[in-house]
Amino acid sequence: MGSGSSIGRVRGLGSAKEGAHHWWNQRLTAGSNLLLTLWFLVSVALLPAYDWATVSAWLGSAWAAVPLALMLLSVLYHARLGLQVVIEDYAHAETRVVLMVLMHFFIVGAGAVALFSILKLAFTAGAIVP
Repeated sequence: MGSGSSIGRVRGLGSAKEGAHHWWNQRLTAGSNLLLTLWFLVSVALLPAYDWATVSAWLGSAWAAVPLALMLLSVLYHARLGLQVVIEDYAHAETRVVLMVLMHFFIVGAGAVALFSILKLAFTAGAIVP
């Protein structure tokens, strides 16, 4: 019984042709997280004060609300990708589907609450009185 060449034995056993998309998205979101987090830290550091009126006025600007919403979406998508890998690699087959559904509900719920908060502050920046 011949075993063939070493390349012949492993041909067709490699990538499932789907992992590169996931890997690439994770790297893109990591890069965008880095840039948007740097923007956020610099923007907050440059605020003249940290009282409610100043932060509310800052967030009322489209130059602050839009990048902050993009940062939120990028961080949550990056977290979803990372948690998916952890669940697929380490969860037992019986609980994998349940954990994936719970993870998706958590990410969507957290994103909805955070995005609503950003939009509410952005659209009512001058009207809110603490």
